[in-house]
Amino acid sequence: MKCELQQLNSYAAEFTALLKVERNLSANTLKAYSSDINCFFAWIHLRNIQVLDDKAIFAYFNYLQDELELHPRSIRRKYVTLKQFFSFLADNYGIHEKFFRFGSRKFQIPKNLPKTLSNEEISRLISSASKELKECHTEYHKALVIRNICIIECLYCLGLRIGEASGLNVADYNKDDNSVLIRGKGNKERILFISSPVVCQKLNEWLRIRDQWNPSEPAMFITKKGNRMSIYTIENVFSKYQKLAKINATATAHSLRHSFATQLLNNGAGIRDVQELLGHSSIVTTQIYTEVSLNRKREVLLKFNGRNFLTVE
Repeated sequence: MKCELQQLNSYAAEFTALLKVERNLSANTLKAYSSDINCFFAWIHLRNIQVLDDKAIFAYFNYLQDELELHPRSIRRKYVTLKQFFSFLADNYGIHEKFFRFGSRKFQIPKNLPKTLSNEEISRLISSASKELKECHTEYHKALVIRNICIIECLYCLGLRIGEASGLNVADYNKDDNSVLIRGKGNKERILFISSPVVCQKLNEWLRIRDQWNPSEPAMFITKKGNRMSIYTIENVFSKYQKLAKINATATAHSLRHSFATQLLNNGAGIRDVQELLGHSSIVTTQIYTEVSLNRKREVLLKFNGRNFLTVE
């Protein structure tokens, strides 16, 4: 296939537009697809590739591995993106050239267990924010800390993704039954329930304060200018109290979601229930939490391990 960047850019724009309509992908996912394709086009321009074929594709993925030294997960995502892009070219423009002569197994992804926080660490995290609240000297500072506490509480109590917390609107919270409408990946909706009266009390207090900030958006969590908080701002909130609480330095805001899921399993929840609460499309994604559910493993081994009942003289 002759390589013409202007034409490829036109194809790519049509491809992402089709993804948006046919698969109803979120803005962040579409951005990731575009980023992967643009990275490929930048390499084509850098290397002055004239013919796009299986050799060029192989050279590109070697470049990602050997020169950029990308993580296998990132490389596999780019593989999937380009595979779908070339499939689009075949279906819509009759370009049936075989671009890939290797599979995604070339990029083995190590199995990393979710990073969780202990109950003691989570307690210290929330306490660090509560301590700051007691030391506030201005009403504005107090309002800011109450908002931050509610963010941390919602991430943990509901097991939210950061993007889900950012996307929450005031109207998504029903004070009458303490339910919250969550919009997850692919705009899939699920309803969760705030089971902690303490968290409900804190959230209701924040909503009373929020109206005083002249919000310009319906967002649940807003900045001092009244705008919706981004995922990066929410990550910064977590990072602040992570340092104050002196908990695991490698933990992220997403660790609260991991902790939520692991503790549900530890406390006896079924994996199907956890899948539904997390908003996972496949139970395979949820099953990784069984690897870190130590209490559950301990209970199973104590009850059923044959060695427990073996008498050796």
